[in-house]
Amino acid sequence: MSSPPSPSPNRWFKALRRTRLGEPCLRTYPLECVDLLRRARIAFQAGRTLKEGFRLGQLEAVVRMLDEHECDFVDALGRDLHKPRFETVVFELIMVKNEALHAISNLKKWMEPQSVEKNLSTSLDECLVINEPLGVVFIMGTWCSPVQMCLVPLIGAIAAGNCALIGPSEYTMHTAELLHRLIPFYLDNECFHVILAGISDLPEIVELKFDHVFFTGNREDGSRIAVAAARTLTPVTLILGGKNPCYVDQHCDITTTVQRIAWARFHNAGQSIMAPSYILCHTDVKARLVQALKCCLMQFYGPDPRESRSFGRMVNLDIFNRTRELLWRSGKVVVGGQVTEGEKYIAPTVLVEVADSDPIMQQEVFGPVLPILTVNDVDEAIAFINKQEKPLCVYAYSTNNKIISRLMSETSSGSFCSNDCIFQSLMVALPFGGVGACGMGSFHGRYSFDTYSHRKACLLRGTRFECVTYLRYPPYEDRNLSLMTWACTLSQKSQGWCQI
Repeated sequence: MSSPPSPSPNRWFKALRRTRLGEPCLRTYPLECVDLLRRARIAFQAGRTLKEGFRLGQLEAVVRMLDEHECDFVDALGRDLHKPRFETVVFELIMVKNEALHAISNLKKWMEPQSVEKNLSTSLDECLVINEPLGVVFIMGTWCSPVQMCLVPLIGAIAAGNCALIGPSEYTMHTAELLHRLIPFYLDNECFHVILAGISDLPEIVELKFDHVFFTGNREDGSRIAVAAARTLTPVTLILGGKNPCYVDQHCDITTTVQRIAWARFHNAGQSIMAPSYILCHTDVKARLVQALKCCLMQFYGPDPRESRSFGRMVNLDIFNRTRELLWRSGKVVVGGQVTEGEKYIAPTVLVEVADSDPIMQQEVFGPVLPILTVNDVDEAIAFINKQEKPLCVYAYSTNNKIISRLMSETSSGSFCSNDCIFQSLMVALPFGGVGACGMGSFHGRYSFDTYSHRKACLLRGTRFECVTYLRYPPYEDRNLSLMTWACTLSQKSQGWCQI
């Protein structure tokens, strides 16, 4: 298996010097993107990405990059989000490595043509579906999970045989610059490029005409990306945030429930599009739930979470100010509520007496704030969820399987998980994506491969049996129609459906 070509020595030493001395990477402007797109398209048209060996080599290089630069990624995410090492390694780096190793193990099977059922007129022919790479794709990651949401989609693009431009979020600039420096040393320099651009530049870049656009972020930016892509008829995958409901039934293990919800809501300082956005709890368990949350947060982060090495910070002052404003204008604080602007710190906070008209229930919240609303039964919870826009995730906690089944079948969402949170979005065997207002398309494992592939229908026919196929030619005769109708009737009786 051949390894990816190395960059020139001069370029290598220049980038190494920049890495060591901390020289900032330059912003990538749209005109530069034109040249990068041109280079990637030339490489794709030359067939550079088509061979299985090339794809495997690139996937292995991603794993090697993460192994060899684990400390660099921990440092970059620590600077950007005050992210604990544990969260970076487990939920950023290991996630990407799992995806890459899964793709490496299954790539040969994914690439094989798939035979499909034949009918009477093609019984001696070959009917295949071939997975064909789309071309050059554009991947825009979110700042909430800046490594995972750039590299997991990239794994699918590589596996499917595409070239790619990757746009990390400008909000997590240390991580973006690290990817910008490292990827040229590990991945093919003509097929894969990292650009450093602001969110305001993205629609203009999208209009350069890619073969697919993958975007993770909020709904407002996602709408702008979709509009820009529509101008060039570019297909899109959108993974968008929203309000993820979490129903807590009176029949549940409160201690385990609270631990799992608190971890999901407050890890990464609440900056996650998959985290539960609010709790709908049965009125009978509200008091116990609040008390358990107080104890759980003390156990997780100590008496002062600001001093905890396990708790992060807001990514920037804009997100900090927005979250603080929503917190102050909604409900009643029963846990936390402390803020320190200079550190972009907001304590893990629990709100009660929240109305569905409060600001925190009307907007996406990327911060460590958990509102609690009460309902009288599961019917009221389902009605409340269905009254809102379709969420990215629905969570339900109950020991009653009928309750779980009702929440799963009577609500619509991008994904569903019972008695835990977020884990359905981490599994390579499950598709993760949105529906309705929270996006379109999906990724992870084989689903990423399919997202970046065109499933081309191929019928390989011979010229035999013209004595049968001539029946379809003009001039149309009633006798020919009768024969074809009779053939359909035979197929319908033997196969259970009408075919020729």
